[in-house]
Amino acid sequence: MLSRMDAAQALADLTEISSQVKQVGIFDSDRVLVASTIADADDRARFTARLERFLVEVEAHEAELGQPFSQLEASTIEGSVFIVRSQGRMIVATTRPDPTVGLVLYDLKRCLQSLDEPPHARPPAAKPRTRAPRKKADNAA
Repeated sequence: MLSRMDAAQALADLTEISSQVKQVGIFDSDRVLVASTIADADDRARFTARLERFLVEVEAHEAELGQPFSQLEASTIEGSVFIVRSQGRMIVATTRPDPTVGLVLYDLKRCLQSLDEPPHARPPAAKPRTRAPRKKADNAA
């Protein structure tokens, strides 16, 4: 059973390390939104409704191909939409234009995988990198 708290923590970890994702949602096997980075309820409802319309088209293509997809990326001028499915779950993310596709897919897959790990086994979220202050050159000659 997917815990909303675990899913919310997985999304928090994802958004901390992946600067390319804008909106992200995790859905259970019944396509119920379990956790999202979208704060506003109306925006979440629009996100879910758009996803459902998109998936109707995707599933029509899946039927033609005879197999379901496990990952998908659709690009627009404004950004991309990524969908990754694993073990009955689905994670959906929107990004800025021209994302690093392989990196976004890796981050989304890792986010879904983390849901199956016991909380104590999860590595701590990566800390944002900061630069050390530059040392001034010694100009004494």
